[in-house]
Amino acid sequence: MRIGIIGSGNIGGTLTRRLRTLGHDVLVANSRGPGSLAVLAAETGARAVAIDAVAQDRELVIVSIPLRSIPELDSAILAAVPVLVDTSNYYPQQRDGLIAEIEAGEPESAWVERHLRHPVVKAFNSIHAEHLFGSGSAAGTPDRIALPVSGDDAGAKASVMALIDELGFDSVDTGPIAQSWRQQPGTPAYGADLPRDGLRKALDQASPERSAEWRAKPDSPAN
Repeated sequence: MRIGIIGSGNIGGTLTRRLRTLGHDVLVANSRGPGSLAVLAAETGARAVAIDAVAQDRELVIVSIPLRSIPELDSAILAAVPVLVDTSNYYPQQRDGLIAEIEAGEPESAWVERHLRHPVVKAFNSIHAEHLFGSGSAAGTPDRIALPVSGDDAGAKASVMALIDELGFDSVDTGPIAQSWRQQPGTPAYGADLPRDGLRKALDQASPERSAEWRAKPDSPAN
């Protein structure tokens, strides 16, 4: 598959490595430019490009950048992408500052969709990068870790779920983006590394109410 990845941090870098191992054609870009990706490109065989070229002729693009940086991404470069994957999480106290719409209850990936002007599939946000890299297993393995996937386009979700299976994980369809809060930070599914049945139970136990740990502090700067 022809894949573009925007972001080379924990999840973006891990997906670049894993997807190249599986033989996918990967373009990778970040805000610092192709030169900053020379080591990753040499290691993996991915091609480092400028952000405005990362979606060209791609079947699927993964956006894996801090949530606060989403509005800085030019949505025009993503307009023709068939499948757009959002891996982001809102970390108000740790990184992102206050985002009023999310604090008011808008699901994180619904906020991303509005800014990118493109439907997204939310995936890869609930697993630690080191587990994404090394904890995959063959289909049918008992207690194989499952990842939650949400989105409004059934075909796009199917494409992402097939990729997740290749990476060594089961998946659970968590419904539309409006329900993607079930896999956000602070929910029972987040970071839990559960098999499919356990993940379904965790998703059912989720609450849309954010706990204090995952809300901005009163003095947090707004973004």
